[in-house]
Amino acid sequence: MAWLALVGAGICEMLGVYMMAKYNEVKNAKNLLLLIVVFALSFAGLSYAMLTLPMGTAYAIWTGIGAAGGALLGMLFFNESKDWRRIACIVLVLGAAIMLKLLS
Repeated sequence: MAWLALVGAGICEMLGVYMMAKYNEVKNAKNLLLLIVVFALSFAGLSYAMLTLPMGTAYAIWTGIGAAGGALLGMLFFNESKDWRRIACIVLVLGAAIMLKLLS
């Protein structure tokens, strides 16, 4: 259950980064509320996961999902560079998160 909470928290972290970008485009109450809610869910999921999982592993995976997901969302929705080197770095981040899961 902790791993599921951690992955959900990482996805919420990714959505929080997306909502920050949306809020910077259109500053309204809806975007601000969504930003606050998804970050609150992200921190709650991380906190729950850390009751069982080692802090270093949980934080690294949470951050990796958020960073890689945020970069992918930037490429998809905000016309950020889709250079192969950037994609290779995202693959490395995700690979490191998977290895941390396998080793813990």
